[in-house]
Amino acid sequence: MPNTALITGASSGIGLEFARYHAAKGGDLVLTARRNEVLEELKSELEAKHGIAAHVIALDLGAAGAADRLYDEVRALGVGIDILINNAGFGGHGHFLDRDLDADQAMIDLNITALVRLTHHVANDMAKRGGGKILNVGSTAGFAPGPNQAVYFATKAFVNSFSQAIAHEMQDKGVTCTVLAPGYVETGFAKAADLELTAMAKAGGATAADVARHGYDAMLRGELITINDRRLGFMMNWVLPLLPRRMVLRSVAANQS
Repeated sequence: MPNTALITGASSGIGLEFARYHAAKGGDLVLTARRNEVLEELKSELEAKHGIAAHVIALDLGAAGAADRLYDEVRALGVGIDILINNAGFGGHGHFLDRDLDADQAMIDLNITALVRLTHHVANDMAKRGGGKILNVGSTAGFAPGPNQAVYFATKAFVNSFSQAIAHEMQDKGVTCTVLAPGYVETGFAKAADLELTAMAKAGGATAADVARHGYDAMLRGELITINDRRLGFMMNWVLPLLPRRMVLRSVAANQS
């Protein structure tokens, strides 16, 4: 049975672990990220270890038109995508007015625009075939406003909301959409987003491998939204909504400082 996964942001962190986990289950892959050399190394590793087929498409998914080009290149390969994992994304620390506007726009372009366009293309193909699974990497950041990471938190709120809405719309088409909303994960994200000295990063987090396995398994079950930590899940779903908004804002701001 065909079992090909397209994974964005596959060169490191959670995306890399998604690729390893899927390949270990015998699934073929289309791997995309900016760094071709790293992707080629991963392709060689997974093909040799698991006997699967992996294709590499190196591009900057946040660039104008890149999601459309990626889809066209996947179609040119002649492979059907059974699983789409939208993992690519980045954050950025600092007060909104102090941050570079172009950097925040690039964040929106990758975290939201590219995800929406690629999902639209691939989900349409899945619906025509009568089945498929989508996993969008959101965040617990999407459950609250995020002072000191205002745009990043807002992009993840979009992913959390969008994923659940289209999951409902596609119920009768055989296509599921799951949003993985982890807390802090030990990857290169904190360094890239200038968050290494924040209280959040100092407290530590889950491993990328654990989070990837959790999200992938939830996707296979067709879950709507999943948080990898039970205590964090209880806080996000049952405590946070009841707290005064100003209290939430102060708490998040302190954690991101």
